[in-house]
Amino acid sequence: MKQLIGVVVLLLLVVAPATAQDNVLTLITHDSFNISEDVQAAFEAETGITLEILPGGDAGQMVNQSILSKGNPLADVMFGIDNTFLSRGLENELFVPYESPMLENVPEDFVLDEEHRVTPIDYGDVCLNYDVAYFEENELAVPQSLTDLTDPAYEGLLVVENPATSSPGLAFLLTTIGVFGTEGDYTYLDYWTDLVENEVRVVDGWETAYYGEFSGASGGEGTYPLVVSYASSPPVEVYFMETPPETAPTASVVAPQTCFRQIEFAGILAGTDKVEEAQQLIDFMLGVEFQEDVPLQMFVFPVNQEAELPQIFLDHAQVVEEPVVIDAAELEANRADWIQAWTDTVLR
Repeated sequence: MKQLIGVVVLLLLVVAPATAQDNVLTLITHDSFNISEDVQAAFEAETGITLEILPGGDAGQMVNQSILSKGNPLADVMFGIDNTFLSRGLENELFVPYESPMLENVPEDFVLDEEHRVTPIDYGDVCLNYDVAYFEENELAVPQSLTDLTDPAYEGLLVVENPATSSPGLAFLLTTIGVFGTEGDYTYLDYWTDLVENEVRVVDGWETAYYGEFSGASGGEGTYPLVVSYASSPPVEVYFMETPPETAPTASVVAPQTCFRQIEFAGILAGTDKVEEAQQLIDFMLGVEFQEDVPLQMFVFPVNQEAELPQIFLDHAQVVEEPVVIDAAELEANRADWIQAWTDTVLR
């Protein structure tokens, strides 16, 4: 009898870890991902699934890692692939289709894959940001178009990020391509030539541009009153101030055809044996609880129309009505050439 009990105990010890492991779902995501502890706990309590977060670098690194491990994925679900890398992920068959019933609350404009291999989760607009005090003190009109930036009135006022090393830098390059095109009498390269003549400053990344060069950032010591950032940057400025002001010290230019919309997606990675659990996570990420957590965790906008924005976003975020959009397949086919042409024009 004692031997039988011993065998049973041994079996339980062997089976228990495997069962616990079966309830772990791994999410690979970019380094900017964040989720409130109580929201993650709610998902785990509702489903009995333990969510494990695997940082994958920036969006490009994450996609490249997943392509290299295709068929034997590092995780079960990916979050953070955006429309600038989407076609690469789809062409490499990284994802399996899943049409979440929660998509009924998401505008069709965000659904870029008709086969539902990826699901839109959030979006943000890359726009010009400006130092409100600088423009008021100098009685200078805020630029309302990309062309305005080539005016001598704005000489030496703009700092941008290198599109080869920065996601917002790439988004701004794509904005100029969407507006000026690649063929004709005046192309995006002609535009960038004019920006160079107007003494645009180029730095490697967003953090350097925003906190190192931009004069409007909290704690920043920069001298440039114009920077490429996000439409959600002004509420962030207010959010992190010890004594929040009534008006944000920065604002975004949201005039038509001046911003590029980035949409972030989640997808179930091909090769996972936890498809049902992954589907539950996708549904949860589209639910109101997660969607309302997004703005103050990642400072982007939810795609679910039923999610309410926090008051600080309602007070200080600006809505982009006409963002620039470039077809994902066209982007994938030309990204490297566009960046190389930009490098030859601007940096050499």
